[in-house]
Amino acid sequence: MAQQSAQQDDEQQVNEAFVDDTTDAAEREAAHRERGTSRPITVVGNPVLHRECKDVTAFDEELAQLIDDMFASQRTAEGVGLAANQIGVDLKVFVYDCPDDNGVRHVGAVCNPVLEELPPERRQLDDGNEGCLSVPGAYMELARPDYAVVRGQDAQGNPITVQGTGYFARCLQHETDHLYGRLYIDRLSKRERKDVMRQMAEKEPRYPVVAND
Repeated sequence: MAQQSAQQDDEQQVNEAFVDDTTDAAEREAAHRERGTSRPITVVGNPVLHRECKDVTAFDEELAQLIDDMFASQRTAEGVGLAANQIGVDLKVFVYDCPDDNGVRHVGAVCNPVLEELPPERRQLDDGNEGCLSVPGAYMELARPDYAVVRGQDAQGNPITVQGTGYFARCLQHETDHLYGRLYIDRLSKRERKDVMRQMAEKEPRYPVVAND
């Protein structure tokens, strides 16, 4: 049964068209960033980070400008992924500029993302360190699958499917979590979360942040 399931999964991957997010990655990221304006990052405790965001329904110039601003903000903060609520916008969209474990650069944007449930044979866990721009200066080990598939829409509303391995898989899961009101620290034990908050309190953010009231 497991062998048959794995074979079917492999056939699905062969037949399915995943988005090409590697071609001209540097040029595409630079174009977005140069059109955008960097915004400060919201931090843990801000209500917009702790609730599910609204679906994107208008694929217009305002959305395109938001995506450009997100790329600019991501670069300022030296991040590899950024969700809209991390700059205070209540919409389900994230951007990424992230390498995989082979050093291949992936650049793109996903609206209304849904993380695909993996079959058991694809759930190989990676215990890597994880950080978050909304929890500045702090890191903690967190087990996540080393393969991820996210379905959603591009900036024009066309359906897309993004796949990632290793570090990029972690990024896709992390950013999708954000848009459903979950930070990576919500997946930690109470002791680990306390350690992360201590790390954050001991360090000054290296990029502009929105102060919580």
